[in-house]
Amino acid sequence: MAGSLAQSTFLRACRRETVPFTPVWFMRQAGRSLPEYRDLRIGTGMLESCQRPDLVTEITLQPVRRHGVDAAIFFSDIVVPLKAIGVDLDIVPGVGPVVASPIRSAADLGQLRELEPGDVPYVTEAVQALVRELGATPLIGFAGAPFTLASYLVEGGPSRTHARTKALMYGDPELWHALCERLASITSAFLRVQIEAGASAIQLFDSWAGALSESDYRRYVLPHSARVLGGVTSVPRIHFGVGTGELLAAMGEAGADVVGVDWRIPLDVASKRIGGDKAVQGNLDPAVVFASEPVIESQVKRILDEGRAAPGHVFNLGHGVLPESDPGVLTRIVELVHEHGRRA
Repeated sequence: MAGSLAQSTFLRACRRETVPFTPVWFMRQAGRSLPEYRDLRIGTGMLESCQRPDLVTEITLQPVRRHGVDAAIFFSDIVVPLKAIGVDLDIVPGVGPVVASPIRSAADLGQLRELEPGDVPYVTEAVQALVRELGATPLIGFAGAPFTLASYLVEGGPSRTHARTKALMYGDPELWHALCERLASITSAFLRVQIEAGASAIQLFDSWAGALSESDYRRYVLPHSARVLGGVTSVPRIHFGVGTGELLAAMGEAGADVVGVDWRIPLDVASKRIGGDKAVQGNLDPAVVFASEPVIESQVKRILDEGRAAPGHVFNLGHGVLPESDPGVLTRIVELVHEHGRRA
């Protein structure tokens, strides 16, 4: 890693080092809130977009050019590695990932073979191109955590209750752990492909972990997330889930360097739960972008103040950018974070 990249504000904050200002990026910063993204995606499905290095490169760069964020996030989807190993699935507009043959028995595990770098050559090509284009701006690789991937595979698609997932988890724990072990291997391999191609940090998304109690998280999820994070120790690791305020202590034990926090809990409170040896990421409510500028500025200052309780802070939203967000407001938030972070 080049010296200027290694000393980027984002990576230094992840490593809990002193920074000249608080770095900022946004989950889903490359996406539907940008008119240039919508124009580029016309006539191209999500999975096809993720398999075209030219589109992945351009889409990943768009928010860096527009907003001046301190890190880029690799444009992909959490089901890309599953599609790459042959799982019959599609991302249906307005619905999300839909799996043709959900996993309900041990025999169904045959769908899940190991992922090899040759399964995702478009990922390697896109990451290498992005590293060249980004220069001193870090690229964050990402993947879905075993629990969230397992939920899609068991439910057959998105679910509000995760009833089938929990039924399998409680009713057949041996099958559940076998499933998650395979997914941990696939996820680790997918992250290593991105790191070896040049990604300088990774984020593990566990979007649905907030559906669990802490005891269930520790028993059924934590070992598998820890295995993923323990297999990619060469770069800073971020771990994020939604609705995970009651799980933060356990998530802090999974092995990440930075724990992402959604908007439901103040960062200073979150930091105490996570532990004093972890940086935090977050956590402006994505809906605040629709408020007036004085309100936005006040909320940004509050988040920055709360983030100072942690040994490192990367400013972000508490979840992804909403599609209806005004890109100009997001750019203004970046300016505010840099301005007030520098003053502090």
